[in-house]
Amino acid sequence: MNRMTNNLKVACRDSALSLRQTEEALSFFPEFHCRVIPLRSFGDKNKHIPLTDAVAPDFFTRELDEALLAGKADVAVHSAKDLPYPMPAGLEVFALLEATDKTDAWVSRNNLTPEQLPAGARVGTSSAARKAGLLALRPDLEMIPVRGTIEERIAQVDSGCIDALIVATCALKRLGLEKRIAAVLDFDTHPLQGHLAVTGRQDRQELKERFARKDIRRHFGKVTLVGFGPGNPDLLTIGGDKALREAGVIFHDDLLDARFLSRYTAEKIYVGKRKDMHRFHQGEINEMVYRAAVSGKQTVRLKGGDPMIFAHGREEIDFLQSRLLKVEVIPGISAGNALAACTHIPLTHRGTASSVAFVAGQQSGEVQTPNADTVIYYMGGANIPEIARKMLAAGRREDLPVALVHNVSLPGQTTYYSTLKELQHSVILYPTPILMIAGDTVAFEHHAANRQKVLVTGTSRNDYSGRGEVTHTPLIRIDKITENSALHASIRKIDTFDWIIFTSRYGVRYFFEALDELKTDVRALSGVRLASTGKTTTAELGKYRLYPDVEAASGSAEGLIRHFRETGLANQRILLPRSGKGLKYLPEELEKLGNRTVDIPVYRNTFNGEAKTVDLAQFRKIIFSSPSGVEAFVRLYEKIPPGTQLVARGATTEKKLKEAIGGLI
Repeated sequence: MNRMTNNLKVACRDSALSLRQTEEALSFFPEFHCRVIPLRSFGDKNKHIPLTDAVAPDFFTRELDEALLAGKADVAVHSAKDLPYPMPAGLEVFALLEATDKTDAWVSRNNLTPEQLPAGARVGTSSAARKAGLLALRPDLEMIPVRGTIEERIAQVDSGCIDALIVATCALKRLGLEKRIAAVLDFDTHPLQGHLAVTGRQDRQELKERFARKDIRRHFGKVTLVGFGPGNPDLLTIGGDKALREAGVIFHDDLLDARFLSRYTAEKIYVGKRKDMHRFHQGEINEMVYRAAVSGKQTVRLKGGDPMIFAHGREEIDFLQSRLLKVEVIPGISAGNALAACTHIPLTHRGTASSVAFVAGQQSGEVQTPNADTVIYYMGGANIPEIARKMLAAGRREDLPVALVHNVSLPGQTTYYSTLKELQHSVILYPTPILMIAGDTVAFEHHAANRQKVLVTGTSRNDYSGRGEVTHTPLIRIDKITENSALHASIRKIDTFDWIIFTSRYGVRYFFEALDELKTDVRALSGVRLASTGKTTTAELGKYRLYPDVEAASGSAEGLIRHFRETGLANQRILLPRSGKGLKYLPEELEKLGNRTVDIPVYRNTFNGEAKTVDLAQFRKIIFSSPSGVEAFVRLYEKIPPGTQLVARGATTEKKLKEAIGGLI
């Protein structure tokens, strides 16, 4: 119930300091006739609980808050730094009063300064910040947690329980104990230290208005978090433009064209943060924004995209509001929304996608794969292959279409199309910042994907038919090993093998040519199980009406080993008809599992001396199907242009690619 009154019931804590603070606060409002109601707070009742514990925000205010809400008090007076954040529902700060002194004081026996105190001396404080500040100055001191009233804590110094004490200077002055100050410390203190606050119920508007005349926040500036959008100034909202025109200072990052800001008269301060290149850390930015607003400036924190999407918006709101600043948020067009508009790839579509997720992709090893139809990864440039692998491990299909978009909404916007299968073993040379969108809705732009130019360096282009404008320049030759006595000997004893593992179409082809040379019927394989490293190898087996018992899900030798490790394959005799350059990984891992392998080269990979070089700058993708193809590529080319996706067929080729291209970037 609203009612005007000059007779106030004022709640405060029942310590001498709190009573003195209340007297000081009320001296600014002589028109009120006040009855002070001292209350013992939960924190005062439980002095055994260290303040270094995770105490409740209303540790020192709970009983006073309850008195206000119950109508037993009209207002309450607090030390401002004790206020809970957020304030209890129904309560607010009516006035923040000017601080008398914001420093920390040093109290000690014999008035010794911090420098004079002997090593190992015991210093009392319950503040983590004060403890850190003192230990930075004197790491040889012992810090002791202390609780109680100012008088009780000073008594611990006088009795010898502790040698010194850190306490707010204003508390000593309010209690007339200035003579106990041995030194004033050059520490950063809580921003609300020294201030008193008057709180009351939100429905007591008449009281709020009367206390407001002494509220120093009238002279503070407002902080506005403004979303600039994805970078194109045309996408800045009208509200954002208005805030920028009214601002006295603008703190901006580098995800926008700073030249655009020249139209605004405010002071501009750059606080950009990019991967491994932070001009200021987030805490420093928060502090700078806070100080600008407290100095009276209308302050804008301008962010790329939207302030509440991967932009620390809530952290900044909490930091500022807990210090009693007014904060407003003006949304911006997030890069994910702009991506949909600028590429015509819908985030949702009837019958195709009904859910969308925005995900932070920059934390390697911690990337999430939500079960949404469309997933957009922000800040994932360095982790795109890992993101693809995690999405596949989470059950997404290999041919799920993906678009990677650089400079969304800007004149230099570029879109690259791929699939999860391609990306999982890719080396990405795309520029940043780049967004990744994965989902069936990407396929609506399949015509754009099919215009991409793709360079295939392996022996066959068939796997990439329909995936863009394909140029095929085979960099290696495949030559069958003739008069292969080792292979013939193994075929004659084929019934002694438990498995044949085929790692390529050529291994299949030349193995069966050898069968034909020996006039051996395929029925000789009836007791042997077959394994394939991928779909291409399996398709070659299909030409002989044979189908593998196991096909690697990932299309690689690593996938086969993973399967055999999970199924416990052991004590088997295994034939490996494959390339003469076959890596030792497969036989070594099989033998670690307790198997015996017979590794027989059936063909050779050699450099294709007739291969012609092409202009790599015209291609968005370069496909590598084997480590030997990578070696041949490095032999032919000196540089790989930026903006190129290097796609490896399997983890082994990916590893070789990463090792080989360092000098080509």
